[in-house]
Amino acid sequence: GKGEDMSVTRDKVLELVRNLSDKVDIEELLYRLYLREKLAAAEEDIAAGQTLSIEELRNQVTSWHQ
Repeated sequence: GKGEDMSVTRDKVLELVRNLSDKVDIEELLYRLYLREKLAAAEEDIAAGQTLSIEELRNQVTSWHQ
């Protein structure tokens, strides 16, 4: 959710690193860590029912263009 803690367990970091090639760019590693945490936060939001319907999303997008 919003303002979530961006911490990650050592096991998750090790798992991510094990799945990388032998030589990896640091920026890509940081991006993958960031993406992993954002996806985990999104899954938590979905499980908690914190989602928008298609209609709610359309209304928000429409309001951006006014």
